[in-house]
Amino acid sequence: MTDVTYVPKACAYITRGTGELLVFEGPGHDGLQIPKGTLEPGESPREALFREVWEESGLTALNATEHLSTDVWTRRESPPKRYVRHFFHATVHEPRDRWTHTVTDGGEEDGAEFEFRWVRPTGCDRDFALDLDDYVHLLSSGTDNGLASASD
Repeated sequence: MTDVTYVPKACAYITRGTGELLVFEGPGHDGLQIPKGTLEPGESPREALFREVWEESGLTALNATEHLSTDVWTRRESPPKRYVRHFFHATVHEPRDRWTHTVTDGGEEDGAEFEFRWVRPTGCDRDFALDLDDYVHLLSSGTDNGLASASD
């Protein structure tokens, strides 16, 4: 039997006062993404959350950070690889509607450019990469878990 690899991840649902959710489309995945990444040795999920948000988006001032859920998601069956995903919700005061951020962490994504924008969690046909929208429904009081562009 093959050993299963478990990779701990911190995932950030970031909203602003209008209720919009921060997303980006980055290289290497089809679909929308949220800031997320792998925990470093000795790092807590919450610590990883703040570091990953800063590295991927440039945002540094997260407010009202709350843990929403933790799950185990299968990245691939062979060889077995599972992500232990820690989902958080945080709010931020961010007036920009769109921006590009270049990752400069020296890691695997160094130099990658992410195009950020805001969407409403209200229902549309946009899928998220890596099933990252699994808990979007927890952000609103309604039952919709899709997203519509904030400019729609």
